[in-house]
Amino acid sequence: MKTSWRSASLVVSAAALLALTTACGQDGGGATGSQNVGATAAPGDVGDLGASAGEGAGAGGGQASASAPEPAGKLSVSVNAEIGELVTDGAGRTLYRFDADTAEPPKTTCENDCATAWPPVAADDALAGEGIDADLLGEVTRPDGTEQLTIGGWPAYRYAKDTAAGDVKGQGVGKKWYALAADGKKATAEPAAGLATRKDPKLGEIVVDKNGMTVYRFMKDEAWPKPVSACTGACLAKWPVVAPVEANDTEGVEKKGLMSFTRPDGAAQQTIDCWPIYTFAGDKKAGDTNGQGVGGTWYAVKPDGKPVGAPKK
Repeated sequence: MKTSWRSASLVVSAAALLALTTACGQDGGGATGSQNVGATAAPGDVGDLGASAGEGAGAGGGQASASAPEPAGKLSVSVNAEIGELVTDGAGRTLYRFDADTAEPPKTTCENDCATAWPPVAADDALAGEGIDADLLGEVTRPDGTEQLTIGGWPAYRYAKDTAAGDVKGQGVGKKWYALAADGKKATAEPAAGLATRKDPKLGEIVVDKNGMTVYRFMKDEAWPKPVSACTGACLAKWPVVAPVEANDTEGVEKKGLMSFTRPDGAAQQTIDCWPIYTFAGDKKAGDTNGQGVGGTWYAVKPDGKPVGAPKK
């Protein structure tokens, strides 16, 4: 391994949470080119060796690993919407750790077929790029004599089925393989807030649910003196209600009038500024705003509960 490492700092930020109100108008409580990283077998040929061979790693009569470790290049931290921050190599490929290995002392147990499905990362050219602490980089000698990169003591691997930069198909395989965080721990994303906001290029700052789906208001609903939903029956199939969310499980949404109420059908529904809120069945993925302006009565919601783009009365 090279003895001089270049490093950069990893910055993590957190959002502050506020307190809930219990009643309308009252203050109170209430997420390129592809490259085959398998050196001796194509991704389509290794099947799920990570789940099966990984459990029996090392079983092969002391044979050498399936391939020599591939160089790492300049390591950096990337962000995956579902997993969070993780380490990638110089080509943008995700690096993983194996629960059957150890970090203190560093030890690799993935050999033979396992190393075909999970090619080890070579240590000799690894450089600490943005977000990587050089002091956490090290190496471990494999049974075949090659040097494998370690991060926080954990031997680093790629996954043969990750064929393009940014792929994370190895996450959770066999419940033993996980993307590496910059400190060597398993990469995990912070749970998304039950309600949060995002900047839409056309609508501005709007509210989204925990899955990133746009939240809407129905202009025929009522908020005062208590929430009343006019969306019933077949309407609910197109406009599912947003279930209650705790105030401390929100981010960027105003707390005044943030409450839930019980619908006539017995279901509980969340409000913002006491207005009932919904998602839209026509939105297929996070970021969609296909419900905006539907029928001249459905509009995305601002952080203060006001409808985006609704005509003024």
